[in-house]
Amino acid sequence: MPTADSTQSTIERAYELARSGRCHSVAEVSARLKQERYDAVEAHLAGPSIRRELRRLCSEATRSSRPQEPAAEPL
Repeated sequence: MPTADSTQSTIERAYELARSGRCHSVAEVSARLKQERYDAVEAHLAGPSIRRELRRLCSEATRSSRPQEPAAEPL
């Protein structure tokens, strides 16, 4: 598991988590980063642009990881 000691920055890891489909919200990304002991998580994720982008990535990843429901057959 990456930690703050690794070469990956807090922002890079946040994007990776958002794209992974394992985090469904910015709050989950933030919690995971704190669990992995990244520094200044709140400061790194405070801006509206990064929060919007992470929300979008989480949403896309979650949508694409869900199994598609079969189309209903016409009556």
